[in-house]
Amino acid sequence: MQLIPVSDRKTARMFLDTAREIYNNDPVWVCPPDRLINNIFNPKVNVFYLHGEATRWVLVKEGQLIGRVAAFINHKKAWTGEYPVGGMGFFECINDIEAARRLFDAAKQWLEQRGMKAMDGPINFGENDNFWGLLIEGFTQPGFGMNYNPPYYKKLFEEYGFRRYYSQITKHLDIHAPFSERFWKVADWILKKTEFTFKPLELRNIEKFAADFKKVYDEAWQWHENFTPIEIATLIKTFKENRFVIDPGLIWFAYHKGEPVGFLVVFPDLNQLIKPFKGKLNGLNRLRLLYNLKSHRLDRARMIIFGVAPKVQRYGVDAGMIWHLNEAMKKRPWYKELEISWVGDFNPKMQAMLDAVGGTKAKEHWTLRKLFDENLPFGPAKEIPKDTRIKA
Repeated sequence: MQLIPVSDRKTARMFLDTAREIYNNDPVWVCPPDRLINNIFNPKVNVFYLHGEATRWVLVKEGQLIGRVAAFINHKKAWTGEYPVGGMGFFECINDIEAARRLFDAAKQWLEQRGMKAMDGPINFGENDNFWGLLIEGFTQPGFGMNYNPPYYKKLFEEYGFRRYYSQITKHLDIHAPFSERFWKVADWILKKTEFTFKPLELRNIEKFAADFKKVYDEAWQWHENFTPIEIATLIKTFKENRFVIDPGLIWFAYHKGEPVGFLVVFPDLNQLIKPFKGKLNGLNRLRLLYNLKSHRLDRARMIIFGVAPKVQRYGVDAGMIWHLNEAMKKRPWYKELEISWVGDFNPKMQAMLDAVGGTKAKEHWTLRKLFDENLPFGPAKEIPKDTRIKA
């Protein structure tokens, strides 16, 4: 086996092609757009390079691509815990423990050389709304940006010494199934409160809504372990890059006396449309995607992120935003299912919201941690306080 660093266009193509080799006979996998993966490892595009670094490898045996992995450090987060923690991700490998060990060793050694004492994986060199977690349950077609992998990956990770750090649950919700009467009573109550207002995203004011998003995110996520404020540049870039697929009526913001206090972001599930493209989102396939979007040839959307500022979390702001989303969905009858992903087991309030809206469990992902020194303390991710309103 030969471990090859990704250092030029040829090896970057090998990195992409490794996934296509691993999943060649898998009818469920959807190849993410090559450009999306390349941009994650492009310092000119990914703002995480402003405070981080990354590297990649591919593994070859007898001329065949059999594995790949990436290692990275987000210096804003790496040093905030009991010990410095780096990341690894974009792992793909044949069902071979020796091959997996070679890949994990490469990531571990690179991170150790830079002062890390542990690594989390599989995670993204970016925000956690994409390419995050090891699929443990629900090996069905993934939503756009959601990690998919064969069941045997769990064995490869655990054999190397990775342990579950936290789990993330994804639910599928039948959009046309009725919500509980209690849920709508809460929504009705807050909709009558004139100090609360709700607005959909306005594409012409992306910078303003990105600022509102950041304000809510930084308040609501401050209790997450190893929290760091979200990058405003990342938000603006994400919104602008996705203008052609965004449906503003599926993205809602909540305000209290004019101040942003909540957001709900839903995107069409592009994986239902891009699967035939096999990662190649060229000009022709882009036109096909746009045509299929305009023709409503998909029936599922994905709730990517949902947040409410701590000071108003007891007022039913979440119910108010979901009410508006539900009304929007009534005008979009081609949607049948909403994927709500992913809610961490460290977030009891969001789990309670997930239970309130119903739906069925569809998937479970794990974020795992590997200690480089087994004498270091290890425990599950810290639970977010249930009453952050008081703490805030």
